[in-house]
Amino acid sequence: MSVAELGSAFTATGVERELCGWGRAARSRARVLTPRTPEQAAEAVASHRHGGLIARGMGRSYGDAAQSAGGTVIDMTELERVIAIDPERRLITAEAGATIAGLMSALAPHRLTLPVVPGTRHVTLAGAIASDIHGKNHHRDGAFARHVQSISLCTAAGEVLELTDQSDPELFFATLGGMGLTGVILSATLRVEPLAHPWVLEDLDRTAGLEHTLELMGGHEPRRYSVAWLDMLAPGASMGRALVSRADPLPHDACAPRSSRAQRLAKPYPAVLTGAPVLEIPERMPGGLLQPVAMRAFNALRWASAPRAHRERPLPLAPYFFPLDAIGAWNRLYGRAGFLQHQFVVPGGQEAQLRRCFEALRGLPVYLAVFKRFGEAFGGPLSFPMGGWTLAADLPASAPGVRAGLDRLDELVVACGGRVYLSKDLRLRREHMSAMYPRLASFHELRERVDPRGLMRSDLGTRLGLCGERS
Repeated sequence: MSVAELGSAFTATGVERELCGWGRAARSRARVLTPRTPEQAAEAVASHRHGGLIARGMGRSYGDAAQSAGGTVIDMTELERVIAIDPERRLITAEAGATIAGLMSALAPHRLTLPVVPGTRHVTLAGAIASDIHGKNHHRDGAFARHVQSISLCTAAGEVLELTDQSDPELFFATLGGMGLTGVILSATLRVEPLAHPWVLEDLDRTAGLEHTLELMGGHEPRRYSVAWLDMLAPGASMGRALVSRADPLPHDACAPRSSRAQRLAKPYPAVLTGAPVLEIPERMPGGLLQPVAMRAFNALRWASAPRAHRERPLPLAPYFFPLDAIGAWNRLYGRAGFLQHQFVVPGGQEAQLRRCFEALRGLPVYLAVFKRFGEAFGGPLSFPMGGWTLAADLPASAPGVRAGLDRLDELVVACGGRVYLSKDLRLRREHMSAMYPRLASFHELRERVDPRGLMRSDLGTRLGLCGERS
C-alpha cells in the first residue's frame, strides 16, 4: 500500500525543537512533526527528503535513541487510539502512541492485562517494541517482543507493510528491538493475558552484601516477578547488599487485602494507571541536590529500615510495577547536566566476571541500582535481553570519572559475551557494538534492503554506525 493510496493530506512543516532522552544528558535540535493519524505519519515518511528521520514516543529512552540532529523527528504521541480488543483470542490492537497505562486501562474491563511491563507506565506501544522492553518477569515470560503478533510498519520508501513472523520474518524480527531504525511503527497487535488480580503478594528479603544477593537470587525462581534494589555505595563487603523482592499475583478469587496500611496504599484500579503523580519535581532543580554523601546515607537508611524478611506482603499492582511514577519528572533531580542509566547483561555461568563488573563500579557514584535475572534471548539482532544477570545503574553525568569507569566496565562485559542496552546508552564505543551484538551484520543487510538511502537515522544510530556507515 502506498501513501498515495492512503489519501492523506498531511502537509505540516513541523517545529524546530531541542530534544533529549529521559537522562537529559545529550541534546540535539530537529524538526518535529506531530501527525494525528497513521496516514499522516506515513506521508511524513514518504515526503521526507533531507537529513535523518526517526519516530519518537514519550521520550523515555534514557539516551539519544529518539533524536535526529539536524533531521526530522516524528512525534507519535497523538496516535494513541486502541483500535480493537478481542477478549476471546486475548488480543489488543492499538496505534503506536498508545501508552502502557492506556493499554492496561483499556484491557482492565475485560479482565485482561499486558504480559510484560517496564518500570514506568509512560512508554508507548511502538517504543516498547522498538526497545524490546523487559520487566520483573523476564525469567519466566521473556521480553515484550515475544508477545507481539503483528506490526504495521511504514518503511523508508513510504510503503506500509503488515508484518508477522510469517509474512516477512527478517523484517519483523529486526523491528523487535530495532530502535526504530527499520521504519516507523504505526500500530501493532499484542497477545495479552488474564488479569489475575490488581494486587500482588510480595516476599522481601534483605541481604548483607553482593555474595549474599547472588546466593539468594542464583537458584530456581518459581515466582512470577523478581527484582532487587542494590546499595552500590555501601563500603567493603557490604557493597551490593540488597532488598530482594519476589512476588506473584493474588489469586483471581481472592479478596483485596483489608489491612489499614494496604487500604491506604490502594487506589482504584485501573484509574490509578492514569492518575497524577503524588509529587512533581520542578523544572529548575539545583544540579548539586544529589551528592554521594547524601545518597550513601539515604541508601543505608533504606536498607536498614527494611525487614530482614517479610512474607506475602500485599501490594497494589500499579505501585509495585511503577514505583518511580509516583514522582513526576524525577529525572530533574539530577539537574541540567542529567544522568546516565547504564544497563548491561552478563551471561549465566559468568558469575566470576559479574563480580569483576561490580568491582569496576566500586567508587563510582551509582545512586540507584536494580538487579534482575533474565531468561532466554528472543527478538531481533539488536534486542538486548539474553539469559543471565542484568544490572541497571543510575549515575550523574557530570561526576568525574564516570565515563572512563563505564568504558572499563564495557571491556569486562564484552570479554564474557555480554552486552549493553541500547535504549539506555549514551556513550558506548563503536568497536564494542559488533562484539556485543553478533548479529549486527544481518541488521545492516536488512537495512540495505528496506532503507537503501539510509533515511531512518537517529543520534544513537549515527553514533554507533547503525545507519549505513559501519563500525
